Amino acid sequence: MPADSKKSGFHSAAGLIQYYDMEETRSLKIDPVIVLILGISAAILVEVLNWKFV
Repeated sequence: MPADSKKSGFHSAAGLIQYYDMEETRSLKIDPVIVLILGISAAILVEVLNWKFV
């Protein structure tokens, strides 16, 4: 393994960071509040069903 291979990782990682730093404009955007409400609702539903059937 050549000694120069350790230096190439930084350059490739910097390219990935730059690539993923761009914002996607065509993706589905969901408000974080909706995600929280759905998560809390799912947890409450599971607890209610667990309490009812036990």
